[in-house]
Amino acid sequence: MAMSANDVMKMIKEKEVKFVDLRFTDTRGKEQHVSVPVKAFSTDKFESGHFFDGSSIAGWKGIEASDMLLMPDPDSARMDPFTDEPVLNLTCDAVEPSDGKGYDRDPRTIAKRAEAYLKSTGLGDTAYFGPEPEFFVFDSVTWNVDMSGCFVKIKAEEAPWSSGEEYEGGNMGHRAPVKGGYFPVPPADTLQDIRNAMVLALEQQGVECEVHHHEVAAAGQNEIGTKFNSLVKRADWMQILKYTVWNVAHSYGKTATFMPKPIVGDNGSGMHVHQSVWKDGKNLFTGNGYSGLSDFALFYIGGIIKHAKALNAITNPGTNSYKRLVPGFEAPINLAYSSRNRSAACRIPLVTDPKARRVEVRFPDPTTNPYLAFAAMLMAGLDGVQNKIHPGDPIDKNLYDLPPAQAKKVQNVCSSLDMAIDHMNRDRDFLTKGGVFSDDMLDAYCALKMEEVTRFRMTTHPVEFDMYYSS
Repeated sequence: MAMSANDVMKMIKEKEVKFVDLRFTDTRGKEQHVSVPVKAFSTDKFESGHFFDGSSIAGWKGIEASDMLLMPDPDSARMDPFTDEPVLNLTCDAVEPSDGKGYDRDPRTIAKRAEAYLKSTGLGDTAYFGPEPEFFVFDSVTWNVDMSGCFVKIKAEEAPWSSGEEYEGGNMGHRAPVKGGYFPVPPADTLQDIRNAMVLALEQQGVECEVHHHEVAAAGQNEIGTKFNSLVKRADWMQILKYTVWNVAHSYGKTATFMPKPIVGDNGSGMHVHQSVWKDGKNLFTGNGYSGLSDFALFYIGGIIKHAKALNAITNPGTNSYKRLVPGFEAPINLAYSSRNRSAACRIPLVTDPKARRVEVRFPDPTTNPYLAFAAMLMAGLDGVQNKIHPGDPIDKNLYDLPPAQAKKVQNVCSSLDMAIDHMNRDRDFLTKGGVFSDDMLDAYCALKMEEVTRFRMTTHPVEFDMYYSS
């Protein structure tokens, strides 16, 4: 049962809450918050919202029209596990005070519009998403970038490179080798207790967990598998997961990052996203085609593959994202589908229950804004269904062993953020259908991302000294 405003007020009394924390997500996908002392919080907040200044949020309003409202979603109420005082967290939509509608550039509003659009097409009534974000936990990280030069240093006792370090209590020597982190028992895996704590904190906040483990990269790469849910709810959970991972790591004196490629020469962090569309309680992806898929599912895959390069601008939103998407490794760069092949952009997981039939889109990474990413993938998939875009034949052979003539036919995802922005500027009609994304919002998004591209382009990299200093 969904929580009502009255249920939240009851919860505030029962848990002796001192502060209510209102949370929303900006264009880049970063969660923001403002806290209200409990005496200043009443059911009125659910009806009239809480004013804040929208002009200070990157990619949002100009100074001249800065007033905005946060509208809390009572169903998102959960206690914060990390505060000293009892704090209740609420996820909010950003709303235009002038017309009471969701703000055009508010990611959660866009995700809600995508859900409404799905219903309006009559194609389905619910889209389920199940992301698998990977992340690293390090002991510490330091970096500096200025005119005199730059550096980055990662410290991780678990890392293979730490075998020669002297530690206060001695160096215990149990370590996974490079790409060997999947998944030896402790003491090689030093993060068991931290992941246990993360899972318990997630469960406390209503995020259902199914599995957790160390990942392939030896220096502290992890994954927590959480249950699928409907689009907006699942994006909310993703924000709760990030908050939880960062703060549990912090409480253990460690630092966690969702950066796709923090370490050179070991696996990067992806976020495979499982998805399916349902109608009247029936999974529309189940059929008797390839790997138990329906035509609906194949056309959905066709839409994802067709629009993948434009999707990259949202699903792989940083310059660092493309350090992970490099040909010749395990990265899912090939725009093809397969039930076996992990280098294909779309994989069909083997399932025993036809109800669980779904497609796993493998190129996104966890720095993406989940509201925008899930909405954009749904729009691409639905475009495939509406236009019957068939994805062609599956590729079950190792994509790296294909004969050159056949390999040439398989397209790749983008290889840089500016390339992805370029594709989004040329291929965005599928996103603006039904007014889900607006051109204004996409223009603002691309402008924000181009600032990152320009900064990156202008910054001299240490590897360039290695390659060119003597030339």
